[in-house]
Amino acid sequence: MQNYLTPNFTFAPIIPERGQGSRVWDTEGREYIDLAGGIAVNALGHCHPALLSALTEQAQKLWHISNIYTTTPAQALAKRLTEHTFADKVFFCNSGAEANEAALKLARKYARDRHGEGKHQIIACTNAFHGRTLFTVSVGGQPKYSRDFAPLPEGITHVPFNDPDALRQAVSAQTCAVIIEPVQGESGVLPATAEFLQTARELCDRFDAALIFDEVQTGMGRTGKLFAYQHGGIAPDILTSAKALGSGFPIGAMLTTDRIAPSFGPGTHGSTFGGNPLACAVDRPPKRETHRRPAENRRRNRRIPNRARTRPAHRLRIGRSIRGQGGRNHRRRTQTRRDGFSGRRERRPPCPQPVDRRPRHR
Repeated sequence: MQNYLTPNFTFAPIIPERGQGSRVWDTEGREYIDLAGGIAVNALGHCHPALLSALTEQAQKLWHISNIYTTTPAQALAKRLTEHTFADKVFFCNSGAEANEAALKLARKYARDRHGEGKHQIIACTNAFHGRTLFTVSVGGQPKYSRDFAPLPEGITHVPFNDPDALRQAVSAQTCAVIIEPVQGESGVLPATAEFLQTARELCDRFDAALIFDEVQTGMGRTGKLFAYQHGGIAPDILTSAKALGSGFPIGAMLTTDRIAPSFGPGTHGSTFGGNPLACAVDRPPKRETHRRPAENRRRNRRIPNRARTRPAHRLRIGRSIRGQGGRNHRRRTQTRRDGFSGRRERRPPCPQPVDRRPRHR
């Protein structure tokens, strides 16, 4: 197929055409098991009946109306998010990067409103990932993503992840926000320690800075609770969500408190499609599924990784270690694997292999 898209993506040598549950079929009729889930997005799999029903119902009512108005789907979703989290108010957008952009802007605006222009420093972690906008890619702390777009926004300091002492040295009266992923994804599924999160909370309280948790990947039940911060009971001032929030339909959200939200007064920030009725309506089924049997889901999420941890990774021949939280785990792979029959080393295939080459229609 002729590619008419910009070359910033390297596409796999297959073209998915349709999906159902955990399976995908390509244009040649070959069937695959989808182990990526749209990169932490398809929380209920492909074409879940509840999602299809919600999308179809809302599509016959209202697609887009602009943020001159509010809508019933937007208010209903915001209400459910606040009922099950620390938050009082929600800002809707279209992606995780936009949610983090809003969170960082709100933190700076809040600090400026209370303390003036000098309080603008943002503390972030090395090897983090917060999005691809110029602001969020600068905060992410990975030069490979940001160096080609210099000069970068100023006022951003990076500290090693899970280093409380470095955090103490970095946070000061000029700090307006500390942003942390409760489980770093891009760097290899690394959970933040309770000490690191508690230190961040105490420092933010001491210096009147906003604690931001980026839960774009960890949110919507991926760790066994709705959001990862709920495992340790250390609540942020601002939280961001996206990816599985819409189970494949683009939506992002920034959650915050009544104390901080007023800094986003009329005209300070916005989004053309944020709070879109279709997106907000489609999000309600995954939210219901996440809360349907939470205790059972948590037990199942713990049971799978715990069973895996009882067997040495080298015996399974798929890695060296296991790390993560709840149902979100990562097995650290070796770069090559040994063929059990011939003894020769063989590199892993660059793309998923077909489960069955025969076309199937369900």
